[in-house]
Formats: sequence, structure tokens, C-alpha cells
Amino acid sequence: MALELNNHLSLDELIDVVRNQTPVALADSARERVANCRAYIESILEGDRPVYGVTTGFGKFANVIIDAGEVKELQRNLLLSHAIGVGESFSTEVVRGMLLLRAQSLAFGNSGVRPVLIEYLLAFLNNNVHPIVPSQGSVGASGDLAPLAHMCLPLIGEGEVEYHGKVISGAEALKALGLKPIVLEAKEGLALINGTQAMASMMALLVWDTRRLFKSADIAAALTIEALKASHQPFDPAVTRLRPHPGAIRVSENIGRILQDSEIQRSHINCDKVQDAYSMRAVPQVHGASRDALTHVISIVEREINSVTDNPLIIWEEDKIISAGNFHGQPLALAADYLGIAIAEIANISERRIEQMLNPALSGLPAFLAEQGGLHSGLMISQYTAAALVSENKVLTHPASVDSIPTSANQEDHVSMGTHAARKARSIFENTLVVIAIELVSGAQALDFQKPLEPGQGVAAAHWQIRQQITHLDRDRYLRPELDKIRMLIRSGELVRAVEDVVGPLNWQA
Repeated sequence: MALELNNHLSLDELIDVVRNQTPVALADSARERVANCRAYIESILEGDRPVYGVTTGFGKFANVIIDAGEVKELQRNLLLSHAIGVGESFSTEVVRGMLLLRAQSLAFGNSGVRPVLIEYLLAFLNNNVHPIVPSQGSVGASGDLAPLAHMCLPLIGEGEVEYHGKVISGAEALKALGLKPIVLEAKEGLALINGTQAMASMMALLVWDTRRLFKSADIAAALTIEALKASHQPFDPAVTRLRPHPGAIRVSENIGRILQDSEIQRSHINCDKVQDAYSMRAVPQVHGASRDALTHVISIVEREINSVTDNPLIIWEEDKIISAGNFHGQPLALAADYLGIAIAEIANISERRIEQMLNPALSGLPAFLAEQGGLHSGLMISQYTAAALVSENKVLTHPASVDSIPTSANQEDHVSMGTHAARKARSIFENTLVVIAIELVSGAQALDFQKPLEPGQGVAAAHWQIRQQITHLDRDRYLRPELDKIRMLIRSGELVRAVEDVVGPLNWQA
């Protein structure tokens, strides 16, 4: 069943379209709004009223009046001149998100485009025609100009797309779909590229993936806690009741359920150990703070994907055309920087738990969890990799949003760098995914040394799932492929599903 674009798009629906190829159609009510707005623009063209981007040039050329006979050329030139991005291309799923979100923004009926533009965007989406969009070149205001220009070039028969695994021209793609190149009318070129859809697409996908990553981090922490015979007392509900940050409460609940029915815990209930290292004792407080950050960022992303980010805004019902700043990426820029920091902290504390397991002075287990240490190095170098990644994250967490540089001859004198921030946040995510995978590998190995004692039910389920992918490390072997398997176990959600099948759904946000 097709998703109908109207006035609200949920994150779940976005993921279904982007990753599961759910088809999309323009709702009749949205089509009517779009048509009414276009009729209003046509009425403006009949007069002599100067309107930015409709009867004038762009940016510094805002005061240049364009002759009526050159309006179509102006809009075409806008796409051609702005498509000058560089660097690696965005992934297919980011481009799919951009197509969907641009159509969604235009469907509100405040941009002045004809419905046919939205239909073309949806035709690309529904037929898996994915424009080639370079990832570098946006400063995040006036939105993602260069990325969106590249995305929209194929609509006019220019640029390149990926179709059926091959890169072909925009003209060839239109021919394959039985479509003719669009001849852009007044305002339409500007409406296609004025917006935040590159950074918004990246952020929507990132917050979705981060939910799963944070659940996996809770599982990894619980695995470490059992492997090191750490205390379960820090996860008593009384602790977070006295400091009731929502994220901490949810993480504490998760850890408590994952650890439930642990023989390991019962075996050391009367031991003389007073307390554990912060990286285990303070999991609710650290993981929880990142959960709270994620909750905040999700609220911003949900608003952004249901916003009109064009300029000027056509408020046709009130006979208003307003030049404003809805294209400015600052809300997403700050959110992306915040989320990057929150994800990096999950990696930081995970790396410390890895050290707790591999260091014999801290763990009471064989050095580096190696059988026949000396002859074999065990997991020694996996901690190096984790350390390298968390250090790289510390560089990446420098906020992009505090930077700005004037563009368009100082007409656009403050920009967001939101697309930079979103790209950095994704890199931090990918690094953290590997660190959590290393903790899971280490935790499974350390837990093997606690046999025959059985861990909590959730930990046992995680251990079993890991051991379906990799065996106990009894001698040194090539570990990179094994680490990749565990990384995919997290990314696919299989690890979380295995644990949730036993303990029930885990909390993913505050």
C-alpha cells in the first residue's frame, strides 16, 4: 500500500520508504493545495510585482529584475549553476531520503510549484532512480543548495543517476521511465533547491540507527558486567528514583532486565569487593545522558521533516509572499553536533570497559583474554583499535555549528554548516559501532572464563547470538572478519532481537 504525502510524515514512514521501498503518492488534498499555490504565483506573474526568485535573480542578484521571457531560462540556469558539489557521493538511502523529504516539503503547498514536479520526484523514488549527489559543497544555508541541485538536475534531463546498478544520464533515466524533461516555470528551480533535505535525510537515518546502537550498548555493558562479576546494585530502581533523569531510568531498567536471573551474580553476592569502576557502575548515568540527547534530537528531526524550508514562502491564502530564513540549517546543525557528542560518549565508556576486561590487573582474568598468553596475544590489539576510534571521535566532535563563513558576496553572511555536522555525526556513529562490537567480542570471550556459571537471561541470549557468528578464541587467528560479523549483528538488529525475545522490548529513548 502506498504512503500518501499530505501534511505529516513519521520517522517510521520515512524508513519504510527509504529502506523498504514503500511506494509514495501525492494525496489529493495536498495536490489541491499545491495547485492553488501555483495559481497564485501565476497571478503574480501577470502583474509587475517584484518577487525574489520569481521575477528577480538570486542571492546577491536579488535586485536584478528578470524579463518575463527569460523566467524559464532563469530557473534552469539556477539548477545548472548550483550543481557544483564535490567529494564522495551520498549513499543511496540518503538520496532516497532527500527525494522523499523534498517532495514532502513541496506538498505543503507553500512553494509555488506545479504538482508535476512532486510527481517526478516520486517517480524517481518509486522506480529506484537515484540521482548521483556529491556529499560536499553545502554550507547549510540557503539550505543544501549544491546537493539539492544535483538531485534535481535529472528532472530537466541533466546530471547522472544510478539505475539498476548502472550510472546513466538524467536524460536516459527519464526516457526509461517514459517521461520528458521538465521545463521549469517561475519559482520552481528555486523551490527545488532551497531547503535542508540533505542534512535532514542524514539525520533522520542517523537517529533511527542510533536507537538500535544505544540498545546494543546497554547489552554490551551488561555482558561486561557479568563477565567481570560486577555488582548489580547500581541498577536498583532506588538509585535513579533519587536522580530521575529519564534516560538514566530507562537504561537502568534495561540493564536490570538483561541481567535478571544471573547465577554469576548469586555466586559473588557476599564477596568483599566494595564497588566497581565508573564504566560499569555509572552506566545508567552515562548511557542515560546520551539517551536524553537522542530524545531531544529526535524531536527536532521530526519537526524538520514536517516543515516547509523554502524561500520565499508563498502564503497564498493570506496574499503574502515572505522572504525569510526557513532554509537555515541551524536547528539541525546544533542537533547533529549534540548527537555526535552523545554517541561519542557511548564509545568512550565502552572502550574503558574493554580495558577493564583485557587488563589482568583489573579483571582477574587471563591477560588480554588469551589462552596461553605470550605465545598468543588474544584480544590485545582490539583495545588499540577501540582507543584509536574513540580518539578519532574526539576530533570529530568539534562542533561544526560554531563555524560560519559568508557566501554570495556577503548577502548570505551567516550559515549553519549543518551538513558538515550531520556527516561528522554519521562518522562518529560508524566508529562507535565498531567499538561496541569490540566490547561484545571481548565480553563473550571473558564470559567464557566464568563457566560453568550462567549469566543473566539477556546476557546469555546475547552470548549465544555472538557465538553463532564467532567461536571462542583459543588461539590467535585473523579477527577482522569476525569483528565485521559482530558489527553487522548490531547494525541489522539481530543482536537486539535475540535479547528482546528473552527479556521483552528494551527502552530505546528517554
